[in-house]
Amino acid sequence: MPRPDVPVILYDDGEGLVAPALAAFATLGFTRLFSLAGGLSGWRDAGQELFADVNSYAKAFGELVEHVRHTPSLPAETVQALIREGADIRIVDARRPEEYTVMSIPTATSVPGAELVLHARAIAPNPTTTIIVNCAGRTRSIIGAQSLVNAGVPNPVFALRNGTIGWTLAGQALERGQARGHGPVDPASVAAARSAARNWPASGRMIPAPIISTTWPARALCRRAPPRISPCAGRATGAGDGSFRAGPGRTDHPVGRSGATRHDDRFLARPTGLGHIRAGGRLAVGA
Repeated sequence: MPRPDVPVILYDDGEGLVAPALAAFATLGFTRLFSLAGGLSGWRDAGQELFADVNSYAKAFGELVEHVRHTPSLPAETVQALIREGADIRIVDARRPEEYTVMSIPTATSVPGAELVLHARAIAPNPTTTIIVNCAGRTRSIIGAQSLVNAGVPNPVFALRNGTIGWTLAGQALERGQARGHGPVDPASVAAARSAARNWPASGRMIPAPIISTTWPARALCRRAPPRISPCAGRATGAGDGSFRAGPGRTDHPVGRSGATRHDDRFLARPTGLGHIRAGGRLAVGA
């Protein structure tokens, strides 16, 4: 999370982990921190949806990103044909290097997802070279590809649809025991990646859309664009023009729209940005 003003909502299941986590985030410079009132139990008691599976939260987030951002992707058969034709492509594997070594897409280079923006320009210096991001399934491919798009990488970028699993189901052979990795980081790549992170979203080709809502139930997340959390005290209301109206003497802030038609919920925020959010969907002042 390169932006210290991004809203961060923490919760636990009664283990007492939130308070030290809030302190740790504040020490790191994050200014808009919230805890979910009642934690996981409060969310469940309010009738909100829960996901139960390994990495289900990350997977659900990946599906939301693809749905809202329209992350481009290619099927395994198309990528195989491009490899066979000798097309100007670079395939980057966003998984951990250990996973890459076990099995990988032919010609792919290992670049862990968090480092994609840092190494993309060196791996594909020609802006016409197509970059294809793969993982084992789809989530890290989606997030990796969308990260490159948001960072303003000039190359055409695609996710490999369904990753190595989809590749295998298509009857195509994987490589094993490969060790192709990215080279050393050059200063130009570091500067470009740092600039993209600091200037996001202005630097990226993105579609503004909600990621998390503090005023609506979970089931509304894919339908409405929420007002942004404000670190200033006071009551704020959303407006139909894609912004929200802050309290008297406060500043209005634009927010991205994704098919939103109205923003009429209210919320409160503390001057420090610390507070807690009720599972029912409202932001309440923290004690």
